[in-house]
Amino acid sequence: MPTPSSSLLEFLETHRTWGGLSQTERELIANEAHVCSFRTGDAIALAGQWDDALFIILDGKVRASYNTQNLTLTQGEQFGAGLTKKEDRDVFILHADADAKLLKLSLPLLSHLLETTPLLRWHLPVALKRNHAIPEAAQSSELLNMQLSEFVKRAPISIPLETDIQTAARMMREHGVSSLLLMEDKQLHGVLTDRDMRNRVVAENLPLNTPVTQVATFKPFTLDQNRPAFEALLLMARHNIHHIPVMNGATPAGMITTTDLTRHHGTSAVYLARDIQRQTTVDGLVTVSQRINLLQRHLAAANTNGPTTAQVITTITDAFTSKLIQLAHNTLGPAPVPYAWIAAGSQARQEQTAKSDQDNCMILDDSYDPLLHGDYFKAFATQVCEGLAACGYILCPGDMMAMNDKWRQPLRQWREYFQYWVRQPDPMALMLTSVFFDMRATDGAIELMDELRKEMLNDTRGNTLFLAHMVVNAQKLRPPLGLFGNISVIRSGEHAGTVDLKHTALAPMVDLGRIYALSSGLPEVNTLERIQQAAIHGSLSEQGAQDLQDAYKFIATLRVKHQTDLMQQGRHADNYLDLHELSHLERSHLKDAFGVIQSLQTVLSQRYHF
Repeated sequence: MPTPSSSLLEFLETHRTWGGLSQTERELIANEAHVCSFRTGDAIALAGQWDDALFIILDGKVRASYNTQNLTLTQGEQFGAGLTKKEDRDVFILHADADAKLLKLSLPLLSHLLETTPLLRWHLPVALKRNHAIPEAAQSSELLNMQLSEFVKRAPISIPLETDIQTAARMMREHGVSSLLLMEDKQLHGVLTDRDMRNRVVAENLPLNTPVTQVATFKPFTLDQNRPAFEALLLMARHNIHHIPVMNGATPAGMITTTDLTRHHGTSAVYLARDIQRQTTVDGLVTVSQRINLLQRHLAAANTNGPTTAQVITTITDAFTSKLIQLAHNTLGPAPVPYAWIAAGSQARQEQTAKSDQDNCMILDDSYDPLLHGDYFKAFATQVCEGLAACGYILCPGDMMAMNDKWRQPLRQWREYFQYWVRQPDPMALMLTSVFFDMRATDGAIELMDELRKEMLNDTRGNTLFLAHMVVNAQKLRPPLGLFGNISVIRSGEHAGTVDLKHTALAPMVDLGRIYALSSGLPEVNTLERIQQAAIHGSLSEQGAQDLQDAYKFIATLRVKHQTDLMQQGRHADNYLDLHELSHLERSHLKDAFGVIQSLQTVLSQRYHF
């Protein structure tokens, strides 16, 4: 985390309003608020357009004008949300009366500060409207809880591959659409958009009889209709695209556009992802990374559940990783052979919370020659991993990262790793499977990962001896239930009197999901998706799957709420929950969830044994 400007911290410390906050809260303001500069005469805000923030004058003068009334504000004075009445915000215009520098505190940040420091309400007496206090969080929750199928209003318009661009343009005009799907034998091959027509046809002055295959985009990004709408927004932001085919299995169900989604407003997470993509240096990424904790607080304030919060946080991790990979290529040049950058562990499962450890590796094409290419990939992986560390993703204590030569290998070596782990499941191999059997390609030649996963699942499907070892290893993490079914807390040490939600609650469920997936050869990596598919394929009963999914969602949400509460208090997030934080009903639910885990662990131990 970069050190906030000492001059800004000194200003806040001596300010009548902000000097009463804790050092942690002042550092939060210095990191999260934006400094805005204006020249003499510049318009700062028009009437009715300064509701979204509180402004503090760091330097210079600001003039507030309404008809013949004028008011001059100087250094240290403040105006806007929380201080200026709405009737005044609706009529006064603000200009810089001299070169001015202002500190702008957003409504979500201001709302958080008012919650953590109630004395601020004496200094900021104008109530924030509840629906304005966390607008981005509410919008985020709306998009997170909407599936793409809800945005598909019409069947997609398709054309055969042999169509010419004039016919395609007429089709767009006739149907009032900005894109067409290129289909052959009921298979999607590409997308033709109005931007393709503008940039690749009109700008290049191509003849009207040019085949669309010369200007269309082939192998477009697609998303299943059951995916959250939020995922489409992030995909668009990351790759600068405006159209995504929505699929029902292998069949196109419709087309989603940027306009379709932005009608429902942007979200703080989308803005964060876009800001990540706009950065050109690691230092810039480090600055943006300071907003991740605030994002988690926004999601919690919008009552977003634990699994969805984790998916959003992980998507942001993916965005940081992708940008760091791009910066590494800018520095080192293109890769000499194809590679896949692989997220492992919780990032692969899309189950991260704010500022997790990093687990990653690289699969290199078999044309890799360590003498010719080793130095490049060593420097490449080191730059990405150290960049992630600078952004707050802690270097893996077990060194399971791509910057470790052992985890940056050609496909043939990865095949040998997995074959050994499955056939010789010693304690070290079983420990590694908990990380590397949860893998997801986030960049590069994704087909390298697909090929490896297919072979790995063929080796584990129905392999009872290997699965028995997995089950025995998983039994080491048991839910904390005592002899009579009561919750047992940690008895001594730093965390005495608490329960460890990560290692004794979530981790056992992750293990269960992994075993179900490996036993049936299921490609899913996310725990909830593994449980759902296990029920479909018969390795878990429908009732068992429903109970386990409910238990997972409940505990994951408890964990996020606990971490968010700690962050709001200016403390470091952890996984140790004091049962006094829970209501009697929540304790009862937690006990029932532990019982579900324990019961299913017993079932698996009876199914797979030596």
